[in-house]
Amino acid sequence: MLERIVPSNRPAPLAIPVDRAATERIGRLAIRSLYREAALVPKPGLVSPGSQGSHRDMDFSTFLRSLQALRAYFPAIAACGLQRPGFARLRVLGIAAEADMLAATGGVNTHRGAIFNLGLLCAAAGRLIADGETPSAAAACQAVKINWAADILDGLAVLPAASQLSHGLEVARRYGTGGARQEAASGFPAALEIGLPAYRSILGATGDGELAAVQALFALIAELDDTNLLWRGGPTGLACGRRAASEFLAAGGVLADDWREHAAAIDRDFVARDLSPGGSADLLGVTLFLSELDGRD
Repeated sequence: MLERIVPSNRPAPLAIPVDRAATERIGRLAIRSLYREAALVPKPGLVSPGSQGSHRDMDFSTFLRSLQALRAYFPAIAACGLQRPGFARLRVLGIAAEADMLAATGGVNTHRGAIFNLGLLCAAAGRLIADGETPSAAAACQAVKINWAADILDGLAVLPAASQLSHGLEVARRYGTGGARQEAASGFPAALEIGLPAYRSILGATGDGELAAVQALFALIAELDDTNLLWRGGPTGLACGRRAASEFLAAGGVLADDWREHAAAIDRDFVARDLSPGGSADLLGVTLFLSELDGRD
């Protein structure tokens, strides 16, 4: 699902699932979570409604076009999950979704990580429904790990030629990090153990989903080996990003009186250094989706 491959033949349409309402709901949760992540302000070095962050090839409207192109993908892959598929079938849907995204954005990668991460989680939710279970954050993450981990990690064991590598796979080869594939194969531990606790803590304290999402993003930046920070800044860039996020949290995070000024200063520094924590942003989207799957919003 990660490689830049456009299939010559699109997958055949799926039969309408028995529980179409459930799969449509799962798809809506995925799109809503990605919209919330894209629209969130502030996000250091990342695209938001009023800023391109460290990106010169995309803006907020690019993300909106991408999301529109992906609206059919998430319910479709959830419906595929009802059929208890192997990884290969999911990958075909993901490759087609990536082609739709690139067509909508003029070749700009806005949501490859989401196609992979949330695609797997939507399929896992569909599989849980097929098994008579109610999808939850923990159950969906575990289902990804149990059913598809070996196939996901197979892409790390045998990497394609350098010219065919995504940024994430190139970073994995250069620095020995697992990145998105390792996170997914492990059942999204960063989202479950870092993103969700930070999100729920602030949501419980303030009732404000935007504040909670900002806190979760900074918590993820502070802890992750973010492959996009590594790609743009190497180990020095990663260390800089993690240090800035840790200092933000240590100063009180979004509960500090001056948090917006502090976050804006970090954003300016990230842009000056051409840093963008895209891996953390992808896992914020996962965090928001898992929270909604649990019905916490």
